[in-house]
Amino acid sequence: MRPSVVKAKLTRNQPVLLTMLHFTDPSVFEMTSLMGFDGIWMDLEHHFYSVETAAVMMRAARVGTADILARCAKGEFMRIGRLLEAGAQGIMYPRCDGPEEAAEAVKWTKFAPLGKRGFDGGNPDMPYCSMPMADYVRHANEQTFLLMQIEEQQALDAAEAIARVEGVDGLFFGPADYSVLSGIPGQFESPRIQRAVEAVAKAAKNTGKHWGTPAFNADHARWLLSLGATVLCHNADLVLVKEGLKRIQEQFRPLGFQFSNQLDRTAQGYLQGK
Repeated sequence: MRPSVVKAKLTRNQPVLLTMLHFTDPSVFEMTSLMGFDGIWMDLEHHFYSVETAAVMMRAARVGTADILARCAKGEFMRIGRLLEAGAQGIMYPRCDGPEEAAEAVKWTKFAPLGKRGFDGGNPDMPYCSMPMADYVRHANEQTFLLMQIEEQQALDAAEAIARVEGVDGLFFGPADYSVLSGIPGQFESPRIQRAVEAVAKAAKNTGKHWGTPAFNADHARWLLSLGATVLCHNADLVLVKEGLKRIQEQFRPLGFQFSNQLDRTAQGYLQGK
């Protein structure tokens, strides 16, 4: 089984950096992995593609060295096994409510004795019936990591109990959903958000587990690292492409070129089709 770059670095207490890829073009996954990012955040909670499409993207990423951190949707326990069999090294489980749900995620992510993950060796993760069953089960448990997302106050209050669940490798704070559910959508510099980050950091430290969150920029990442974060994710291909196209327009507009950029509309105007 392919060793996990993320797990190896976390074992040495080194920070890891992931980036998120939205586009379902294998070339993007291949290029990102060849460039040496520690991991790629693949989001199947909010995006529309299937496990079959995800498997194609994972196959492209295997040309390089990046791990795949796949996020299923809440309660999609059966999907966890399929994502791991397709080659994901990590699972991000969203909207965890408490230790009971964390234990359920462990059950589907880890083989016995840690969990009850179903066995099938005929997939890329073994790969393809090429290992003795006992070796594969042991290596899969060692190389697969599970991050539980803390995204609302109930989960934050139970963060330490969630982290203490055997088989949970770390916590991952979700600032966007936490801000929405706290009634302060997008106010990421709010003291409440900062206190939440610090609470996750404390829960991880008290349990000897890792923790992470999206890093908005280098300065934000520096602050997170000072709190002990080891799993950071920065930016996404969709945003990078949009910003690149916008720079082209800014450079060429003074030359007389005109653009009907519908994304420049105000939100209300966009919704009204103006």
